Amino acid sequence: MSSHHDVVIVGGGNAGISLAAKLRRMGCRDVAIVEPKQVHHYRPLLSYVAGGLAAMDDLTREQSRCIPEGCTWYTDEAMAIDADRAVVRLSTGEELHYNDVAVCPGSRVDWDAVPGAWEAVGTTAAATNYLPEMAEKTWTMLSSLTAGRAVFVISDRHVPCAPVGLKPLFMAADHWRDAGVLDAIEIDLLVEAERLVNHDDADRELRAAAADYGVRVRTGARVEAVDAAARNLRVRTAGGSDELGYDALYVAPPHRAPEWVAESGLATAESDGFVAVDPGTLQHRVHPRVWGLGDVATVDTLPSGGALRKQVPVVAHNIAANRAGRTLRHYDGYSVAPVTTSRRELLLAEFDRDGRPQPTISTPDLVRPRRSTFVFDRYLEPQIYWHRLLKGNVS
Repeated sequence: MSSHHDVVIVGGGNAGISLAAKLRRMGCRDVAIVEPKQVHHYRPLLSYVAGGLAAMDDLTREQSRCIPEGCTWYTDEAMAIDADRAVVRLSTGEELHYNDVAVCPGSRVDWDAVPGAWEAVGTTAAATNYLPEMAEKTWTMLSSLTAGRAVFVISDRHVPCAPVGLKPLFMAADHWRDAGVLDAIEIDLLVEAERLVNHDDADRELRAAAADYGVRVRTGARVEAVDAAARNLRVRTAGGSDELGYDALYVAPPHRAPEWVAESGLATAESDGFVAVDPGTLQHRVHPRVWGLGDVATVDTLPSGGALRKQVPVVAHNIAANRAGRTLRHYDGYSVAPVTTSRRELLLAEFDRDGRPQPTISTPDLVRPRRSTFVFDRYLEPQIYWHRLLKGNVS
């Protein structure tokens, strides 16, 4: 069985749906989307579910409502891409021939990277909002803690928008303060990166907020293993290895690309299994009709939904430009990290791949925690996502 489409998009998340809608708006008549999931999640709200300020219904839609009009939807899983033959192979055995293919299936939690982590989140004492099915459990765990030690672990290994993993910490700490139990809870933050966020002013603001709640912050801290039965972590820092017990454990875990990416020859030794694209043009380094964007692509910047707003129009433009022999557009590495500092305020760090600030507006200073940015991120941004971004309204 085989079919042919002008553009095949592997992945029906934010990147895939937004790109499909953008291509349709640009006049592409034959776009196919490969996505097995029947439910679409607005993933940024998962951190608010983990902080007790949103419900799963707020971020869930039927996938059929998100597929752009005129697109062909394959509800099978992609198993391989043969770039030499220009074919996407599906789990059913069907082959989709393409003129161009955009690879954006997202990344997966890599539980094997931290031995014992999967067993830990199977208990009541550990959770993560990086799996939709555990987001509500995360808030149940954090809100029920009244004394003891809460440990928050933020990996630096391909985590989608890793600084957002700080949201449950600050919302929980604010809750504990309001409940009068903050002084009875020790809070440890273990961040694998050297900074909380790759933006000087935002990093200072977040460290100040952590100090205000009495959070013990350790950067450059990698969790090597978790003992779920003993509720214990083995942590390595520049000073060596030590152990840390916990009563509640939150993890923003390492991620990896789907195995078929490397098996299809789309990765390189340097790309760690992820799609090896030019970070500027988002064109594959070897196969010019293959494009990569989102969490699965090596774009040398923080993966985030805000980054996709810049990546989607670049890929859409470059597919057409490449066919016509025109100059390709470049993506400068813009990304954004919206992080709550309480249950009422949020800061917005915008920066390029070198950590240079790239604010969308000059005033007010959105790096300072504000009520207005909190309201925008929690309540207005989801509506923009459903009604504009997934409709291809990006430029």
